Amino acid sequence: MTVFVIGASRGIGLELVRQYLDAGERVIATARDEAGLARLRDLGAQAMKLDVSNPASVSGLSWQLDGEKIDVAYYVAGVFSDEDAKSPPTQQAFDSMMHANVLGAMQALPQVAPWVEEAHGQFVFLTSDFAQIGGVQSSHGWVYHVSKAALNMAVVAAQPDYPKAQFLLIHPGWVRTDMGTPDAPLLPEESVAAIRATVAARKTGKTGFACSDVPYLRWDGTPFSSW
Repeated sequence: MTVFVIGASRGIGLELVRQYLDAGERVIATARDEAGLARLRDLGAQAMKLDVSNPASVSGLSWQLDGEKIDVAYYVAGVFSDEDAKSPPTQQAFDSMMHANVLGAMQALPQVAPWVEEAHGQFVFLTSDFAQIGGVQSSHGWVYHVSKAALNMAVVAAQPDYPKAQFLLIHPGWVRTDMGTPDAPLLPEESVAAIRATVAARKTGKTGFACSDVPYLRWDGTPFSSW
């Protein structure tokens, strides 16, 4: 099985690489700097330089994957900031968040999905419970809320264009990473083990997926009751 992880230099992405390699799978993984690429190579992954916030960097992704059959792809790359609605976001902060969390995914998706279709595989996008519109009780992470809701819509809308690939939206939980902070209850290895099990359980031989088929799930496989 070939696994492709976008945004794998640390945290959840790096742990996905580690666990799939430990399971004996072939892993291609991306990082945006030499230190991240070195970590991936040290684990035994095929490392690929990619910066999702740079459209020029993403533009050559399909060419680099030419001829691959990707059984499972992950879009992990993303950023978080904790501003709220008491003050307007700066253009720089908004652009940075939307580039990494939305535009990067929208640019990568049409370049990766055809190679996932070649394997009748799965394309997993790490989203968040912050993407839910129903039941929001706080504006904490205001722009992050917006970016992840937009990511969900982008993935759902794109699914019918790639009917031989299965798209999934998965919230990894609050994970003890640089982005998740040391206060988070889930360790990366716990979250990733559950994500891998959830993805495997969702695998189906069905082709002809529609937007209504995209599941919005927690790391442990339980679905969100609403979007």
